[in-house]
Amino acid sequence: MWLILLLGGLAGILLLLALAPLAVVVAVALFGVFLMVFWIWSLVNAIQNKGLTDGEKTGWVLAIVFFHFIGSTLYFFSAGQNRNLRSKGRSKHDASLHRDGKR
Repeated sequence: MWLILLLGGLAGILLLLALAPLAVVVAVALFGVFLMVFWIWSLVNAIQNKGLTDGEKTGWVLAIVFFHFIGSTLYFFSAGQNRNLRSKGRSKHDASLHRDGKR
């Protein structure tokens, strides 16, 4: 199985189809689709994350683009989890400024 990952591309796909049962091929294909969706989600999320500064966004987008699954996983467990916390904190602060008339 590791040989398929090392070969990659068309040669790896042909070797997988020749040696593996259909269930394994379907499982690998579904896992690949999941990884692609997760990668796209993390990229879009990093771009739209209001809890990050522009520099942090640039860093995360570069990490996700160049390191694919590793960058996406790191983003998910660190900056992606802070999205709601930071934006909620800012909205409470903005609401208090608006309520006090200081805005």
